[in-house]
Amino acid sequence: MKKIVKSVKVFKKKIIKVKKGDIIKFLNKDDVFFKGFGEIYFSEIKKNQTKGWNFHKRNTCIISVPLGNVEFLIFNPQKKQLKKIKIGKKNNKIIQIPPGNWFSFKSIVRISIIANFMNNLHQKKETKKEININNIKIK
Repeated sequence: MKKIVKSVKVFKKKIIKVKKGDIIKFLNKDDVFFKGFGEIYFSEIKKNQTKGWNFHKRNTCIISVPLGNVEFLIFNPQKKQLKKIKIGKKNNKIIQIPPGNWFSFKSIVRISIIANFMNNLHQKKETKKEININNIKIK
């Protein structure tokens, strides 16, 4: 585990090699970052496309990239800290982003899938979205 912006954490996860196709571990109820279940969704993103900036007031996001390779930017507005993290199938890690952090992401391969597991249901009043935060862009 490696500490980053505010209390954002990255956890290494297991890939089980199987001849017919690998099993990519994501989450179980015993993981230290499991905070309860709200919803999970998958977001497809194409090469060199950026999604975000996203901000959650009360949701913790637990993010994995089971297909592709994605570069995340995470920004803590209180501490003015910025961190870049790359994860994907070959670098199978989980990013735990607690409430109060902005994040955006970009696929660096033809197509990527992001799995976002949240501890509460998504509600519009709980989330903020912006196109540009402090002129920070993923390049």
